[in-house]
Amino acid sequence: MFNKAALLTFSFLAVAFGQQIGTYTAESHPKLSWEKCTASGGCVAQSSGAITLDANWRWVHSTSSTTNCYTGNTWDATLCPDPTTCASNCALDGADYADTYGITTTGNSLTLKFVQPNANGKNVGSRVYLMASNTEYEMFKLLNQEFTFDVDVSNLPCGLNGAVYFSQMDADGGVARFPTNKAGAQYGTGYCDSQCPRDIKFIDGQANVAGWTADSNSANSGTGNMGTCCNEMDIWEANSISAAVTPHPCTVQGQTSCTGDDACAVSSRYSSVCDPDGCDFNSFRMGNTTFYGPDMTVDTTKPFTVVTQFLTDDGTATGTLSEIRRIYVQNGKVIQNSHVNIPGLSSAYNSITTDFCNDQKAVFGDVTDFQDKGGLANMGKAFASGMVLVLSLWDDYAVNMLWLDSDYPTTSDPSTPGVARGTCPTDSGVPATIETSDASASVTYSNIRFGDLNSTFTNTGGSTGTTGPTGTGTPTTRPTTTPPTTSPAGATQTHYAVVKAGLARLSALPARPARFPTPTTASASKFLVVGFENAGRSRSWNGFLRFRW
Repeated sequence: MFNKAALLTFSFLAVAFGQQIGTYTAESHPKLSWEKCTASGGCVAQSSGAITLDANWRWVHSTSSTTNCYTGNTWDATLCPDPTTCASNCALDGADYADTYGITTTGNSLTLKFVQPNANGKNVGSRVYLMASNTEYEMFKLLNQEFTFDVDVSNLPCGLNGAVYFSQMDADGGVARFPTNKAGAQYGTGYCDSQCPRDIKFIDGQANVAGWTADSNSANSGTGNMGTCCNEMDIWEANSISAAVTPHPCTVQGQTSCTGDDACAVSSRYSSVCDPDGCDFNSFRMGNTTFYGPDMTVDTTKPFTVVTQFLTDDGTATGTLSEIRRIYVQNGKVIQNSHVNIPGLSSAYNSITTDFCNDQKAVFGDVTDFQDKGGLANMGKAFASGMVLVLSLWDDYAVNMLWLDSDYPTTSDPSTPGVARGTCPTDSGVPATIETSDASASVTYSNIRFGDLNSTFTNTGGSTGTTGPTGTGTPTTRPTTTPPTTSPAGATQTHYAVVKAGLARLSALPARPARFPTPTTASASKFLVVGFENAGRSRSWNGFLRFRW
């Protein structure tokens, strides 16, 4: 903490440079140890590990006072008349992780609380990154490697999502490429994902004030002209009912800003450089309704281990990504991933491959943007360059997380392939309800390990294989403010953060977009197409919804 004289001096000098570091709350990254593993040498603890809170959650204020640079859903016109001046005038401050945000660490364990009461009201949800040092994110190169962690989702009911994923962010948060960014990874800057979110307040070292439009359904969020795109690998999006693993490739490598409706996929859902849909494997959605959940094969009432392997075509770290494989371990027993049980899809599928994605898109009637944006090959290029680990917990103001754990779209027949995703009722997950009824919810991630294939987990209790159904089906041709009482189309991750002026929603991160059936010339079904823009989301998505009746 600077003394008063030092603070005044620092603030005066800061105006000349750019996106600044605040000094009212000292930034102290909570420690989180993890392990690197090799087949020959076992696992070695990385005791210097720590986490940092994403910049969009942080208090943004004048470099010379406690005046907010952003209040409600608008920027201060005096401090922020344009992107450059705003970045020069405004600072990101440190975070009180436990008391304000409900984020705590102990040894190798991280717990994120859903709702954290605090002196100014409450905080809902959070997102953090794993650090390599005080000023750089840990970078993971995933090809021919595996990533493993333990998770306890027993306290995550319908409508919540404990997410673990990788984004192709800059290791320093963008400091080297954008010198006006003085805060950097230390303060959680540089976020990007496959949705090209436009609600991020600072992009490329500039404030996203140009063209800023307040969100029509929120008094605290909005979107600017700029978005921030990059490859995204969703290792884990889950609660106690459902779970999904989803790669999202892009045609570019590294964090890439976009400007305008076309480039940021506003006018057309698939017009950006990234695939917003991905190719997902959700066991329930893929036809095995008894594999994952309370008292099922993977029993979500108890902690378990999640292993994700990234195989290449030649078995080396320089090969082309060819398969993403999921394994679970619980009570010392290895549990192989469930097999597909969907008519028209081979029951041999239990991992993400090019053939699986092609067939799934055809049977579910999904747009082939995953393939069009380079599929597994482009995803593998991002793995080779290195990606940042993201851990979060959120609820969904757009569609109440129904895309993950219920029937979605709710207007479609649940028996239609791809519609049923979990057992949660279609009226569940409403944020206005669960932020009260499930305020005590939380998720705990622990024992993070990374390294050679089959080096990060052990089998002490035997192995459980999941045998697919007999036959392969029919072959296919690949062709807090007051929350709203109803949610607009588009899955959204909503978060709150406390600022000096009180409670303000700083960001909302979208979830996985739903996959919708596509009509064919042989189909007698009717479709209603509704255009939409989901604004003010940290992983927001824009495009069209197609409903069948």
